[in-house]
Amino acid sequence: MSDQPLDISHDQHAVRLSKLAEMRAAGIDPFRAEFQATHFSDAARRAYVDGQDYTVKVAVAGRLVVIRDMGKSQFVKIFDQQSGGAEGPLQLYIKKDLVGDDSYAAFKKLDLGDILGAEGTLFKTKTGEITVRVDRYVLLAKALRPLPEKWHGLSDPEQVYRQRYLDLIVNPESRSRLLLRSRIVSHVRRFLEDRQFVEVETPVLQSVAGGAAARPFKTHHNALGMDFVLRISLELYLKRLLVGGIDRVFEIGRNFRNEGISRRHNPEFTMLEVYQAYSDYRGMMVLVRELLLSLCQTVLGTTRIRHAASGQDIEFAGEWREVPYRDLIREATGDADWFKRSKAEKIAGAEALGLKVDPSWEDFEVTNEIFSKRIEPGLIQPTFVTHLPRELCPLAKLNREDPTVLDVFELTIGGMEIAPAYSEQNDPLEQRRMFEAQAGGEQQNVDQDFLFALEHGMPPAGGMGIGIDRLCILLTGAESIRDVILFPQLRTTPAP
Repeated sequence: MSDQPLDISHDQHAVRLSKLAEMRAAGIDPFRAEFQATHFSDAARRAYVDGQDYTVKVAVAGRLVVIRDMGKSQFVKIFDQQSGGAEGPLQLYIKKDLVGDDSYAAFKKLDLGDILGAEGTLFKTKTGEITVRVDRYVLLAKALRPLPEKWHGLSDPEQVYRQRYLDLIVNPESRSRLLLRSRIVSHVRRFLEDRQFVEVETPVLQSVAGGAAARPFKTHHNALGMDFVLRISLELYLKRLLVGGIDRVFEIGRNFRNEGISRRHNPEFTMLEVYQAYSDYRGMMVLVRELLLSLCQTVLGTTRIRHAASGQDIEFAGEWREVPYRDLIREATGDADWFKRSKAEKIAGAEALGLKVDPSWEDFEVTNEIFSKRIEPGLIQPTFVTHLPRELCPLAKLNREDPTVLDVFELTIGGMEIAPAYSEQNDPLEQRRMFEAQAGGEQQNVDQDFLFALEHGMPPAGGMGIGIDRLCILLTGAESIRDVILFPQLRTTPAP
């Protein structure tokens, strides 16, 4: 015989439907329109005045998650927006003598998962738990399906992602992580606004998939009779705003790339892109370091976090390493003359490192495969990898001393790219040449309207992108990008 718990959800559904019918037959509305709550759970606990039981009045609302029936009274707990902290759900005390016989009898028919509102006064129990003594309650929403069973919870990863609403109720760690993401994004906005950056919104539907080398999602606009793509980058419209005289601009928005799914990739993801006129990639170094340090200090309360995969502590308050891309390649290959080698020699060198290389790749792509697979995963502490080959980005300025490399950096932390940044290319003729000279898998679509805008004059600028999802993976210690996205993309399955 199987020792797995029986699935009785279907039976409970039938029982709850029967209760619903009884309520409606008795003239009870089990789905009320509103309830004027005065406090969330933590705020209610803070409102209690020690030694003054039954004097502070509150009105609270939430989901019934614990019931302890003591005959003529019940201790129950409700779950609301603030129930994810150390103190958890708020306790209510329901007594027959206080709410009346009929109301108490109706309360005893409620189920775990039902949503109710309650009015009463605060007191502290003998065990020291601040509790609401209920004078009146009202059922606000009848739950027709049960919550996950208490001891087994919601542990199947697929179910966690598909039924995030249940995950938020029963898994405190997941709830805490996803709410932390909201605080991270909110702090990023305040940080930039305090530095006179202006937040904007640019089109999601675009006629040209520009700003990155990626496969877009395609759609058709019936009224205009035009094909559009969902944007793959925020960059080119934000640079148009630099042309328009908005010197410090940023956007936090969704990008869409019709590509693979992995622990670090989701087809729909959130990007921060920020551009500052009269700055450059070194100005972006200062900005991103100050931003991440501020996030750690203000949101996390620490400048040191544990990187689970390596077991290392990542320190944000110390010095951040700066190293040229080519130096890392020479070190990894053990070949001081790597960049003088032929393509065939580079392929052989990559294969000697255990990498599979497509012979059709350009030689810079072979080199970048070494960086992506053998170097980047080992960069745990904050590292600015600078001066990447010019072929990797047609939108950045060439270095004046060595035009084979770009004035850019990739900030790598915890073994993954967190923030690329450029000294932005503002020469329209050079920009056009760089687009036309693209090769390999880094080819971007040419947005002619963007080039036309650039011909009106764009100030020198530093620009930077930060993948919000990856940043949240790093700062929350999540294992996968799915753990920091409320509703990640999944294959469609029938409703449960």
